[in-house]
Amino acid sequence: MSAVVDPAPAGLRARIADALWRRPGLTIFLLLTPPALWLGIVYLGSLFALLLQSFYSIDEFSGMIVREFTLKSYRELFTPANIDIIIRTVVMASLVTVAAALVGFPIAYFAARYARGRWKALFYLGVMLPLWSSYLVKIYAWKLILAKEGILGWLFETLHLSWLLEAYLSLPVLGGNSLSVSWTGTFLVFLYVWLPFMVLPTQAALERVPVSFLEASSDLGARPAQTFRHVLLPLALPGVVAGSIFTFSLTLGDYIIPQIIGTSRFFLGQAVYSYQGTAGNIPLAAAFTVVPIVIMGFYLWFAKRMGAFDAL
Repeated sequence: MSAVVDPAPAGLRARIADALWRRPGLTIFLLLTPPALWLGIVYLGSLFALLLQSFYSIDEFSGMIVREFTLKSYRELFTPANIDIIIRTVVMASLVTVAAALVGFPIAYFAARYARGRWKALFYLGVMLPLWSSYLVKIYAWKLILAKEGILGWLFETLHLSWLLEAYLSLPVLGGNSLSVSWTGTFLVFLYVWLPFMVLPTQAALERVPVSFLEASSDLGARPAQTFRHVLLPLALPGVVAGSIFTFSLTLGDYIIPQIIGTSRFFLGQAVYSYQGTAGNIPLAAAFTVVPIVIMGFYLWFAKRMGAFDAL
């Protein structure tokens, strides 16, 4: 005796599918509502709560948060010591971004123009491989490399160039007891960790530059430097700016690298971590977090005008 299958569920599914097919706006609404709620409640809600906290203050005697509207935290933010933290972080992020563009552009150009087949696969593997390893493992590995007894120190000693390294470490701002506790060491590790985020968008932008444009420029008598300046660079610039969004923002907010490698001078991320955790001054920590949000807002506006979002 065969079992009787109730056709109601299949009929209900068919009616729902038919209703969604006839109303594409309803389909889009149902698909976008869950991520929109997540974005609105979790992401934008947390940003609003953060902004609200920055307008509170902390009682200096009890250490309790006074939930009254005030600009005290922002006045503290503009003290010379805190301004120094902001300038130091922005300068580091800018230098890392420029260096990543200078180092990453030739790599991306070679991959876009000359790498084919197996070599292109090796290129992607070489660029992406550092991203697959542990973040902390990479930083501590660099700490060992840059230490006075590390590989780099051994290499300088083997080449009888220890005097050159010592001379560099004696420089007032850039040097230190060793590269692992210097501003230079922090810069090198930032550059290593975030370089893939510059190479990949630049390589994608360079692949979209037609070879015929470069050939036409050469046929018209332009020298290689002129072709690069007037043809290749303007067309690839959106990819470079897109990569700079990642390198600049990631450097701006990172607090682990300067905490492990570098001097004792704070960066923005370390200041937020210290004021929120050790000092318990949540309003000032919230005011500090508003700084990179404002900076990145202007940076993204500039990047959009440069067409960077087309290369993401």
